[in-house]
Amino acid sequence: MDRSQSLPKRSSAAGGWGALKSCGKHLLGSRAPFSNARALLSANQPDGFDCPGCAWGDPAHGSSFEFCENGVKAVSWEATDKRAAPRFFAKHTVTELRGWTDYALESEGRLTHPMRYDAGTDTYRPVTWDEAFAEIGTVLRGLDHADRAEFYTSGRASNEAAYLYQLFARAYGTNNFPDCSNMCHEASGIALIQAIGIGKGTVLLEDFEKADAVFVVGQNPGTNHPRMLGDLRRAAERGARIVVLNPVRERGLERFADPQNSVEMLRGASHPIASHYLQPKPGGDMAAFRGIAKVVFARDAAALAEGRPSLLDHAFLTTHTLALEDYRAAVEATEWSAILDQSGLTREEIEAAAEVYLGADKVIATWAMGVTQHRHSVATIREIANVLFLRGHIGRPGAGLCPVRGHSNVQGDRTVGINEKPPLALLEALEREFGFSAPRKHGHNVLGAIGAMLDGASKAFIGLGGNFLRATPDTPLVAKALAGCELTVHIATKLNHSHLVPGRVSYVLPCLGRTEVDRNSRGKVQIVTVEDSMSMVHGSGGINKPASAHLRSEVAIIAGMAAATVGSERIDWAGLADDHDRIRDLIERTIPGFSGFNNRVRRPRGFMLRNLASERVFATATGRANFSSGPLPVATAHQRATALGETFVLQTFRSHDQYNTTIYGLDDRYRGVYGERRVVFAHPDDLAVLKAQFGEWVDLVGVGTEDGIERVAEDFRLVPFDMPRGSLAGYYPELNVLVPLSAFGEFSETPTSKSVLVQVRARGAAAKAA
Repeated sequence: MDRSQSLPKRSSAAGGWGALKSCGKHLLGSRAPFSNARALLSANQPDGFDCPGCAWGDPAHGSSFEFCENGVKAVSWEATDKRAAPRFFAKHTVTELRGWTDYALESEGRLTHPMRYDAGTDTYRPVTWDEAFAEIGTVLRGLDHADRAEFYTSGRASNEAAYLYQLFARAYGTNNFPDCSNMCHEASGIALIQAIGIGKGTVLLEDFEKADAVFVVGQNPGTNHPRMLGDLRRAAERGARIVVLNPVRERGLERFADPQNSVEMLRGASHPIASHYLQPKPGGDMAAFRGIAKVVFARDAAALAEGRPSLLDHAFLTTHTLALEDYRAAVEATEWSAILDQSGLTREEIEAAAEVYLGADKVIATWAMGVTQHRHSVATIREIANVLFLRGHIGRPGAGLCPVRGHSNVQGDRTVGINEKPPLALLEALEREFGFSAPRKHGHNVLGAIGAMLDGASKAFIGLGGNFLRATPDTPLVAKALAGCELTVHIATKLNHSHLVPGRVSYVLPCLGRTEVDRNSRGKVQIVTVEDSMSMVHGSGGINKPASAHLRSEVAIIAGMAAATVGSERIDWAGLADDHDRIRDLIERTIPGFSGFNNRVRRPRGFMLRNLASERVFATATGRANFSSGPLPVATAHQRATALGETFVLQTFRSHDQYNTTIYGLDDRYRGVYGERRVVFAHPDDLAVLKAQFGEWVDLVGVGTEDGIERVAEDFRLVPFDMPRGSLAGYYPELNVLVPLSAFGEFSETPTSKSVLVQVRARGAAAKAA
C-alpha cells in the first residue's frame, strides 16, 4: 500500500488560518457572534472570566488576548442564543432523544428552566425551584443511610461550588465523591504524592521560558490545550529541545503557526515544535524512560571511569532523595531487550532522547492522559520522576514535573475537599468550624459509585456538571446503574445523554455558565475562583446576561438542596449562596494555603498556593523525594495483544472539535477527518494485513476480559494514520462501550481507556453469523 497516498489530508501546521476560520465558524454558529467576540476579550483576564475550557496556566505578564481556538469554541458553545426551553421537552420524549447524537442534543442550546421527569408522558416538565429542592431533600432524607447517595463532581465547578458541595455531602454524612479526576489524572496525584509529597506539578508557566529541554509525554496540546503550543513554540525558538513521546503523530506537536503573529500569517509560515518525535507503543512510556535512565547511568559510570565529573546531581541526590541505589540496581537489572519490546522504540531513539536529557541544565517533563489511562500509569509517572531526580530537575527555575490537567478547575476541586479519601485534618477542620461529626469512612470513586449503583447499594446520584454516562466506561452498564436509582439530579447548562437515563425521581437543574453575570439579592456581582495546572488561584466573573431569568448559580443550587436536606441550623446555606466572600472566608479557615483569600484573589492574576516540592521540601513519609525501583510491567497491552493474535490495542481520544464529552463540531482537521466521528485510525500496513481499504466500514469487538460480556462498537470507518503497528485510535465517547469497568489502573482505579484490546471484524459479521 502506498503510504503517502493513503494518509488523509491534514493541516500543514496547528493554528494558523485554519484556527482563525474555525473561530469564525463557531462564533457565527452561536448566533451571537459579536457579543461572543467581545466576551472573548475578557477570557482569562484579571477582571474577566476564566475560560471554561482547559486548565493551562495564565502568564504573569499577560497579553491582550489570552484565548485560543478551544476557548472560542467553549465560549461560543456556552453563550449561544439557542434555547432548550420547556416547549422543546414537550415535543420530544426521552426515548426519542436517546437516539440523538451528543452533538445534536447540545446543539439545541441552553437549558432555561428546572425540569422534572414525568414517566407517564416520558418527557421532562418544568417545575419551580422550591418544588425541586423539596422533593430532592425528601428523597435524600428517606434513604436509610447517607452512603446510599453519590455526589459526582465535574472539573468545571468553581472552588466555591465544590467546597459547598463537599460540605453538603459531609454534613449529610458521606464521603462518596466520585469525581472526574478519577477518570483522568488520579494516577498523577497518587504517584506524585508518593514521590514528592504533593499530588500536583512543581512548575510555573514562566519555567517554560527557562527550560533547556521539555519532554512532552502522552498528550496532544494542539487539540486539548492549544495555548500550551505558544509556550512550546517560544521555547523551541530560543533553542530548547522538545522531545515528544506519543504513539500518534499529532500535527500540533510537529508545527505551530501562531494566529497572533501577523507576519507569519501573511507568509503562511509556521515553526517546528518537536526536535525529536518518538512514537512508542501504547503504554510503552515507562520502558522508554527506563531506557533513558539506563543510558544516563552507563554514561555516568563511563565518565567516572575516565576521571571526569559525575553526570548526576549528587548534592541534590544526597540531601533530598532516598533509595537511589535501589533504583540504579533495578535499572541495571532491566535488559535492553525488555525495554525495546515494551517501548516499541529503537535503542537509537532512546539514546537520542537521553542525549537531550544529558545536554540540558534545566528539564521539564509534562504529561497528560496518554500516560494516566493505562494499567501501570502510577509506575510510569514514578519512572518519569525518577529520571528527573537524577540530575536535580525539580525545585529550581526552568525544571520540574508538570501534569497538565483537563477541565479548568479539576485541580481546584480536589484542593477544596472533593476527595473520597479525605485527609483527617480536613475533617477535623470542618468539625471545628461547623459543629457536626464528619464521616470517617472512605467513600466511592467513580468505579466504586458505578458498582454500588449496579448492585443497589447506592440509590441516589447527584451530578455537579459533566456528562457522567458518556464520560465513564462501559456505557450500557452505566446506563443500567443510573436507571436503577431512586433519585438522579443533574446540574447542567445544556442537555446531554446522562439526563436521558432518569431514575424514579429525576431532575435537570439549569445553572449559570462561566461567562454569565451572577448577581446576589443586593445586586452585587459575584465572582468565583479556580485553580489552574500551575497551582495558581484566580478569580472569574461573568460578563454576559444570563441565558434565562430562571437560571441559578451552581452555588445557589447546591445551597438550595443542602437546606432542604440537612437544614440550616448549623450552616446558613442561603447566606453563603448570597455572598461568595463568606464561602471564601470558610475556605480560608478550613483549607491550608488560603490565608487572605478574598484579598489575594482580587489581585491581577491571583496567587499561587504554596507548593513545598517546588521549594525542595518533600512532605513524604520519609521527608525525601522517593525513588521507586519496581520492575517493568510483566506485560503491556501491546504485548498481551501480540500473544492473543489478530488483536489490536485501541486508545480513545478527542477530536479537534471536542472538549471532554462536549462535541463542538464534526471536524478533526489536524487528522484530516471532516463531517464525521465514527472513524478508527490504523497504520496503513495494518489495513493491508486486514485486507481492508481506506474508508471501509468495520465493527470493533472487545477481547481479553473474563466477565463474559461481548462489547461491540458497530459501524466505524477505517482511516490510515501514522501510528505504531498493532494499535488503533478513535474518539470517545462513541468508543467507551469497549472500555470494560473491570479494566483499570493499579492503585489509581482509572479506566484504561488508552489500552483497550480489540479485534476488527467485517461490518455486520455477527448479525450474518446469527
